[in-house]
Amino acid sequence: MIVNFTFIGLMAPVFTIFNQDFSVNTDKIPSYANYLLDSGIKGILVGASSGEGTSLSVQERKILTEAWTSAVRNTSQHLMVQVGGAPFPDVVDLARHADTLGVDSILTLPELYFKPTKSQELISYLKFISAAAPNTPLLYYHHPSLSGVNIDMAEFLNEASHQVPNLKGVKYASNDLAVAHAALRAANGKYRIFIGSDHVIEPAFSVGFDSAIVASSNAFPRYSKEILQAVKDKQLERAIDLQQNLTKIMTTVTKFGSKVPGMKLAMNLFTPINVGLARPPLQNLNPHRIGEFRSTLEPLL
Repeated sequence: MIVNFTFIGLMAPVFTIFNQDFSVNTDKIPSYANYLLDSGIKGILVGASSGEGTSLSVQERKILTEAWTSAVRNTSQHLMVQVGGAPFPDVVDLARHADTLGVDSILTLPELYFKPTKSQELISYLKFISAAAPNTPLLYYHHPSLSGVNIDMAEFLNEASHQVPNLKGVKYASNDLAVAHAALRAANGKYRIFIGSDHVIEPAFSVGFDSAIVASSNAFPRYSKEILQAVKDKQLERAIDLQQNLTKIMTTVTKFGSKVPGMKLAMNLFTPINVGLARPPLQNLNPHRIGEFRSTLEPLL
């Protein structure tokens, strides 16, 4: 079956909201969806790195997918669900579950232990996921710094072109824009490449990319939105200034610790949505340093 994938633009890799005991909270999801929509973010990605997907049980991931599916019925946002980062039977189960719910697209990490080292090995893995979700567009999650899998994306897409009909693109979480641009041109440009790094939004948009899935779209959504608009308006100096400031913000966040706990704290401090703490094994900021975190970051906003 041939499925269509038409989403272009900005998508937020949403955080998983936890209660104080680290159980999943779905009550705030409708408000979260509306906050992003009001901020100009028309796409939602559930269960990716920012969403701590690999730290969730299969049942928790299904509950989140169901809650977000319900929320976007009211907001008409595109819903993408990341199903990888689990044992093979669970990945297939999550893909089938998402397909049954009618989500707009599925994203998957590669196998994280028996890692593919060649394009064809990755393609063979994706075929099983595609077969489990035959009605849903499939995208691959290229995140070599976390997955440890660094297959050339242009080569992979060229080889996959006639083998995985539901494959529609890549979330490209790397700063190597030369390789990303080759992937954008692969298979006669048939695939959507989502830039996944907050540090290269402006240069990527300036050389022809049109879509991004970046963590800053949660707490600081105006940056990716305004950078994209500035590039469209050929206001490149403004786009560069916005990118430089966003890079300062992201660098400041990570000076206090790892990215996901820092970005969740920024979300709690600077938006109406409190997403709680990051789940172990991630380390949250010492409460005594939260004031310092706020006072250091606030002048940059």
